[in-house]
Amino acid sequence: MVNNLKIELFADGANLQEIVNLNNDPTISGLTTNPTLMRKSGVSNYETFAKQVLSHVRVKPVSFEVFADTVPEIIRQGRILASWGKNVFVKIPVTLTSGEFTGEALQVLSSEGIQINVTAIMTTQQISASLNCLDVNTASNLSMFAGRIADTGVDPIPYIRESIVLIRARNPLCKLIWASPREVLNIYQANEVGCDIITVSSDLLAKRILFNKNLETYSRETVQMFHDDAKKSGWTL
Repeated sequence: MVNNLKIELFADGANLQEIVNLNNDPTISGLTTNPTLMRKSGVSNYETFAKQVLSHVRVKPVSFEVFADTVPEIIRQGRILASWGKNVFVKIPVTLTSGEFTGEALQVLSSEGIQINVTAIMTTQQISASLNCLDVNTASNLSMFAGRIADTGVDPIPYIRESIVLIRARNPLCKLIWASPREVLNIYQANEVGCDIITVSSDLLAKRILFNKNLETYSRETVQMFHDDAKKSGWTL
């Protein structure tokens, strides 16, 4: 089924060896990371880590995120990140921590030919505002955090559908990313709705082998797991 998907799979993580392995996986079209994932992986030097990644990932797009919280500093950091490789997409949060829209940074960097990935988007209004700032001659991504939208009890699919319509009408070089998926089902939902890309953690990628697995068999295997673990624990009643 994976080979029949129209959607592109981008591996999301910050473990260098996993990144190297996934870069060699033909079903993976790109890679992304963020400051939270990098911190969890123990990255101590941003530039060293990023350049190690790029020494292995030379063709597939890689998104590295700025960590500044002012527009001038985002622009400065964005130029630095972009200089590290032609396949780099500079990840820019849609707002500052104050809630101020980062449109000026998007406009400046995109107009310079720097590939942008606008991240942490959760509304179609943010999609529309970002599109107003992105150069139509420069490749870009808009990352809608569908998983986080779903965490609030709201169905993200209508947001994805509306975003696709907006992007198709206004920017031919822009792609929509379904970000923060929560389960493997999201891959197939994103594919069916026509999303361009979905970011997937290594844990979810490992579950792709379960597609169309016989549920009776899966049920029995689950019972076997419970039985084996109870037996290994040596419990008695």
